[in-house]
Amino acid sequence: MTAGFRFCYNERLGIRLPEIDHAWEEYSESERAHILLEWEQIRGSIPDRVRYFEEHIKRKLEQLSDEEDFASSCRINTDIAELASRINDLHLWYRINQGIEVERTHN
Repeated sequence: MTAGFRFCYNERLGIRLPEIDHAWEEYSESERAHILLEWEQIRGSIPDRVRYFEEHIKRKLEQLSDEEDFASSCRINTDIAELASRINDLHLWYRINQGIEVERTHN
């Protein structure tokens, strides 16, 4: 593990996300290569996570089509919106590649 850089599991998205303590330029060439290699492995799992959430959305939509209670329909719609938000966030993380620009953490 590189000092000042770690990948921490994000429960909401189901993947590990980078946390950076320094500007990208402050890392050595070998540290950057290590970070990018690990990120590419994680990044490769993102399409599977997207499919996972899409399947949950499909099931929720099926539930919604059979639901007659308004309050329950609202809860299902909220669940669908949350799942869609996760998919959107995963798409954003997927686009982060060799130009890793992650907000610095202040720990």
